[in-house]
Amino acid sequence: CRALMDEVEYDVTKARQKKTKVSFQINPDGTQERRKVSLAQSEAFLTDLLDKVCERMNDYKLEEDPVTKERTFKRFAPRKGDKIYKEFKKFYFYSDAYRPLKFACETIIEEYEDEIFSLIAQEAHSLADKLCSEKSDLCETSTNRTDL
Repeated sequence: CRALMDEVEYDVTKARQKKTKVSFQINPDGTQERRKVSLAQSEAFLTDLLDKVCERMNDYKLEEDPVTKERTFKRFAPRKGDKIYKEFKKFYFYSDAYRPLKFACETIIEEYEDEIFSLIAQEAHSLADKLCSEKSDLCETSTNRTDL
């Protein structure tokens, strides 16, 4: 859940820095109204994001804290736009080990899509804590958690 929401928050934060998107709405009287919508809150952007975000779960690996034995998924791959990204992408990393994480990601989106849209519309911060701990109870609080 946290890996999913970290990816969503990263993309939404980038999109908030971009221009707004103009959307057209037809009023009940038949007139057309132009409305500016933040790219990060446009339905097309969010739908596309949620359709593709689970593909990035292969950029994560499972790590175990040697002391607490707490297991969490951590991103190991650089993001597109990072200086090292072009060099990193020359190597091919793939493992079936990420499939359960991708499946969990898809399941969470399927079950909590409305909540994810709502949190983004409210311009909430700490999306992982809001969805994974408060809204869904999928994870414990960030001070004592086990990530899905």
